[in-house]
Amino acid sequence: MRSKLFVPGSRPELFEKAFRGAADAISLDLEDSVPEDAKPRARANIGAWLDKLLAEPGQRNGKTVIVRINEQHSPHFKEDLKAVVRTGVDIINIPKPANPKDIQELCAAITALESEKMLGRNIGVLLNIEHPHALRTAAELATADKRIVGLQLGLADLFEPLQIARDETSAIEQAMFTVAMAAGEAGIYAIDAAFGNIRDTAGFQAEAELARRFGFIGKSCIHPSQVQSANTAFSPSSAEIDFAKRVIAAAGEAEERGQGACVVDGKMIDKPFVQRARTILATSLKSGPSTS
Repeated sequence: MRSKLFVPGSRPELFEKAFRGAADAISLDLEDSVPEDAKPRARANIGAWLDKLLAEPGQRNGKTVIVRINEQHSPHFKEDLKAVVRTGVDIINIPKPANPKDIQELCAAITALESEKMLGRNIGVLLNIEHPHALRTAAELATADKRIVGLQLGLADLFEPLQIARDETSAIEQAMFTVAMAAGEAGIYAIDAAFGNIRDTAGFQAEAELARRFGFIGKSCIHPSQVQSANTAFSPSSAEIDFAKRVIAAAGEAEERGQGACVVDGKMIDKPFVQRARTILATSLKSGPSTS
């Protein structure tokens, strides 16, 4: 999921274009981008569009469908959950998770609704890390339930109330590292925050490349113009793919000789490097090499 494009649930005229675009995932939003009085209509819009999509065989094309609902203690939460635990939704995005107990209750509610609706499948949960307590306890949140598939960093919500500059690289790096370690402990992925300045294409690209260096798999997008930059940043380059292939080959030869390590381009290669090489090759099969 190199790119995840947010689309307001109150703007159904945008759904189809976003879904047919280049983003790996579409994230239909019921939270911040939807005015209070429009939230019931947004739920209905999403349901109607998913019904139409599912009525046309072969239309999914591998696209991941995410819905961001309102936070767990909001007046909209229960109705949101009822509406989005359904066929056609792959992941539910949870904003501002408070503690592991709340997450466990949330996941239990999803399980009950799946059973009630006889879905026969498990919908994943993506947790937003967007306030100080969540950042401090990110590993506890990430390991709260097996239904959790990823952590999503939310830098605007995390920084702005604290008067931390959104473009302060040192702060961004610390937040990214914390989330990456928490996701790693849970064995799930981390996906990067949205970037609010649509016109700053260089800034978006730089932040996406930074996130990839911190082990994130992709970045949230708030405009279609950001999607290709995200896809490029999180796709392995031809040089990375070539090196990964040589690592796998050299490691295989070393194993045949009964050796636990080998050297490729002057670098000592053992199991962690082989694991990374396999991940790069698996990613390249899905996305192809980056053009950069």
